[in-house]
Amino acid sequence: MFACYGFVALTALLLQKCGVAGFQNPDDAGFALLGTLGLEGPAWVFILVFLRLHKINWRDAFGLRGPDLKKSLMLAVGVLAITLPVVWLLQGLSGVALEKIGVPVENQRAVEIFVGLKSSWLRVGFGFFAVVIAPVAEEFVFRGMLYPFVKQLGRPRTALFGVSALFAAIHFDAGTFVPLFALALALTWLYEMTDNLLAPIAAHSLFNATNLVALHFLPQINDFLQKSPHIQVLK
Repeated sequence: MFACYGFVALTALLLQKCGVAGFQNPDDAGFALLGTLGLEGPAWVFILVFLRLHKINWRDAFGLRGPDLKKSLMLAVGVLAITLPVVWLLQGLSGVALEKIGVPVENQRAVEIFVGLKSSWLRVGFGFFAVVIAPVAEEFVFRGMLYPFVKQLGRPRTALFGVSALFAAIHFDAGTFVPLFALALALTWLYEMTDNLLAPIAAHSLFNATNLVALHFLPQINDFLQKSPHIQVLK
């Protein structure tokens, strides 16, 4: 997966050097599309290969059947309701801490790209990748494969904290490492409690969807705050 991501990143840089539309600036949509296809795309291929080799169908692999399915999804919503404000708080604190030590804090490139998209269709496509493609691929890899694999080696703490740290690190943003690490811990706990991969996928998907909705309405929020002199404008 990382080899595929490196190949796609190199391809994107070559397209930028050639001046291809959509790859002229780091915040252009082409970079976001290739970045997603470079990491989550191969993951989807590997999922299909894995399920075929082990003769597992989609319903069993993702927990799409069972008497506790509804309960698992309700627990996912509850965990997200608690985790989301904690993650947002940690993100704010991380930004302050990084600024204190002289590290410049920037928005995630994915955030900047989404905010810069003018076409509604591009935003819908970006949202589909963020809400459907990425959660399924990432949860299958991290909670469905890496976490149980390391745990079965007799290292449950390494499985919990190490895999969660890797999950946060692959987003390549110092400002979101701590909040995403906390999110990964919550998703792992949810997977353990439900023994159902669909639960962390649902929570992850809702997390991304909530953030996209907040980003979509960010200009309106800023306009409101600018009219309120006693409230600091969002950056």
